[in-house]
Amino acid sequence: MKEQLVKFESEFSIDCVIFGFEAGELKILLIERKNEPFMDWLALPGDLVENDEGIEEAAERILHELTGLHDVHMEQFHTFGAVNRHPRGRIITVAYYALIRIDSQRELKAGQFAKRALWHSVNDLPKLAFDHTEIFKTGFNKLRRRLSYQPIAYELLPEKFTLTQLQQLYEAILNKKLDKRNFRKKMLSYGFLKELDEKQKNVSFRAAKLYKFDRRKYSKIFQSEIGVDI
Repeated sequence: MKEQLVKFESEFSIDCVIFGFEAGELKILLIERKNEPFMDWLALPGDLVENDEGIEEAAERILHELTGLHDVHMEQFHTFGAVNRHPRGRIITVAYYALIRIDSQRELKAGQFAKRALWHSVNDLPKLAFDHTEIFKTGFNKLRRRLSYQPIAYELLPEKFTLTQLQQLYEAILNKKLDKRNFRKKMLSYGFLKELDEKQKNVSFRAAKLYKFDRRKYSKIFQSEIGVDI
């Protein structure tokens, strides 16, 4: 006689921490909620995982449905399971994060459960719905740690960028001012910044030189830390 298996119902959700960089500011992708609970609150893009889909599939679907973005490479970074984190009951959420170039993405389009999707500066975030403030802070801390050993800054910058833009990004992530001369000297000393025969266009100030990140060169010559301790 075969032993019957008892099926257990579990509820999981996905929350997405998507970072971008624009006009010298580090930004986070948020939605304005249309429904209760927390109607009209700002929140991370997130929703429940359906019973017939996997976690990775759900992450892609939820981000697309709530913001219009697709083909965004996201990575799991933490699981949040506090008993009272959701008014509906015990719902465990798997948090994903990604770094994207804002200028390379098409226009944001809010989905069925969001009034709008927007980029918001990390410097003046209000309290977010649910435990999303905690989720954001955990993702932000991961971003800061990765900055010391991976060239992740270049995933947020335009393909061609100035050294000023690069420094502004580091300062935004680290939340401190860096000495201009020392920063540039250190960044250029690594050898994976390619100086271009181009300068900024359509600017009202003196145009600066443009650079590109040479990922192949980075892989060949540099496998240790790239932290900025200036």
